[in-house]
Amino acid sequence: MSGTRWLTDAEQRVWRDFSVAVNMLRAHLESQLQRDAGMPHAYYEILVVLSEAPGRVLRMSELALATRSSRSRLSHAVARMEANGWVRRESCDTDKRGSFAQLTAAGLAALAEAAPGHVEAVRESLFDVLTPDQVRQLGEISAAIRGKLAPRCAEAEAAELERLEHGD
Repeated sequence: MSGTRWLTDAEQRVWRDFSVAVNMLRAHLESQLQRDAGMPHAYYEILVVLSEAPGRVLRMSELALATRSSRSRLSHAVARMEANGWVRRESCDTDKRGSFAQLTAAGLAALAEAAPGHVEAVRESLFDVLTPDQVRQLGEISAAIRGKLAPRCAEAEAAELERLEHGD
């Protein structure tokens, strides 16, 4: 393809280093949560999102979008979390296909117990290895990437919500 803007050698190295670093960080945080809190990172993210939602409740479709999870993966995770007593699922009175996930007191307690170790793992593996200026730069870089991708993600999320609401 003549229109392909190939990466330079330097860009290729940066891309690969970035990709490996992100994957290593995710694996480290997953391992820490499993070991110390007995939960996968996906469950932790669900608990965090629900803890920050009004009334600690969200429609399952909104929770799926907020956690960037497929409906089937989220449904499986919520079923396991229900079995742990961390989440309660309730049907929607106005939409028989829809349901809500609500964080329980036990779920909030599990999050409160897991959070200190998780935050320490994030601090040790990310922030402690960076200078204050690098932290600022990482924030700016992350915001730039999010800013570029946010409109595309918003379009995809709107299309997914539309599909969910119409039962496709």
